[in-house]
Amino acid sequence: MVAIIRKELADYVTSIRFLGFMLLVTVLSITGLMAAAQGIRAANLPQGIVFLGLFTTAGVQVPIPSLSYLVSLLVPLIGIALGFDAINSERSSGTLSRVLSQPIYRDSVINGKFLAGVVILSIMVGTMLLLVSGYGMRMIGVPPTHEEVIRLFLYFVVTIFYGAFWMGLAILFSILFRRVAASLLFSLALWLFFSIFIMLIAPAIANALVPTAEGVQAEVVRNYELQRTILLFSPNYLFQEATTVILVPLVRTLGMVTSSIQPYWLRNPLSLGQSILVVWPHITGLISLSAVCFAVSYILFMRQEIRAT
Repeated sequence: MVAIIRKELADYVTSIRFLGFMLLVTVLSITGLMAAAQGIRAANLPQGIVFLGLFTTAGVQVPIPSLSYLVSLLVPLIGIALGFDAINSERSSGTLSRVLSQPIYRDSVINGKFLAGVVILSIMVGTMLLLVSGYGMRMIGVPPTHEEVIRLFLYFVVTIFYGAFWMGLAILFSILFRRVAASLLFSLALWLFFSIFIMLIAPAIANALVPTAEGVQAEVVRNYELQRTILLFSPNYLFQEATTVILVPLVRTLGMVTSSIQPYWLRNPLSLGQSILVVWPHITGLISLSAVCFAVSYILFMRQEIRAT
């Protein structure tokens, strides 16, 4: 399997696709730094979490999204780009049957492709975080605390599992469909659905099942909770909520909180352990989705007939 991983890594690193995404990572890092430069002073963050504001602060003068939001959109595209042609491209070119005719286990092929993709994804995400951390620390003049470093590392791990889910999904489609275009289109269609269309569908379903025309507070709460329950089926929403609590320790809870309670909150950040408890279901959900998606791909690939023609 080591030989497969080395071969896949060499193919990824020398491809134009890798260079294009590394350029995109650099552009997003610069965009995130521009947003933080505009909004980190207006955010008035307590001492001890100022460094994390580099990743969560959006632009004020110019409406630039925060880096964490941009990452939630970029990482699925990287995962899809790394996996949509992993199997069907080699099957159509005939190289897959030649590789399997050698003394190589079949599971080593798909395991090597998946692990190589995870390594490339880790390199891209790690490069982005290091660029923003290095130049951002020079910009704000505040070094990170030990807890901020741990939170940033946890954010990195959650992001890798998030990207691994989309890469596993793209590999699954590359096994199911023989055409590369079909696997790419299905992967992008699911990404658009979970990132955009589900945000439009959830309120419509909630308003149809729990109307709030009378303005009763209980109905409003039920409507919101139903919307959130539907949105929790989206890995994009899971990732955004999880990373929000990890990178913004001031967030104490997820869900609907009435405006009458917010003024009584103390502006003190949660500890790392308490923040993990808040989003532990989200983290386990992303890990489970990644494992299930790759397991299905693994089983289908092991049972699939591969011919020389």
